[in-house]
Amino acid sequence: LDLGTGSGAIAVTLALERPDACLVATDCSEDALEVARGNAAALGAGRIAFHAGQWWQALPVGTPPFDLVASNPPYVAATDPHLSRGDLRHEPRGALAAGDDGLDALRELTAGAATRLVAGGSLAVEHGFDQGDAVRTMMRSLGYRDVQTLADLAHRERVTIGVYRV
Repeated sequence: LDLGTGSGAIAVTLALERPDACLVATDCSEDALEVARGNAAALGAGRIAFHAGQWWQALPVGTPPFDLVASNPPYVAATDPHLSRGDLRHEPRGALAAGDDGLDALRELTAGAATRLVAGGSLAVEHGFDQGDAVRTMMRSLGYRDVQTLADLAHRERVTIGVYRV
């Protein structure tokens, strides 16, 4: 499951790398889903079901649990001055900002994934370079195990992964 797929980069890449996988991609923006569908078609990435809606509410009733939930959600603090500079000025604010501390979406995703992962399933989320500790703490408090944060090429903490065990 790719929550908040945007252009579909995560879902399309997973579909191409794992031809045996069945993928679901969601986004609250119909325009973003149209771009994601187009990218999937252009790159030959089949087996992706696209659903519109906000985070977990986008999933149809009865959707089975997932082996992997991945997301690059909004994680910038709403008051961050960078939102009004450079290229970020042209991005939809909702695609970038998530509450006063930038963690609102990450809280919702982390809590929701705990009820939508198979036992031993993984959650992987991108976050701000200074949010790794908060996301690790969040995951551990919800029962995730083997929590680790991966660094980007600039050696900044950017993606935290945890395994959920029921």
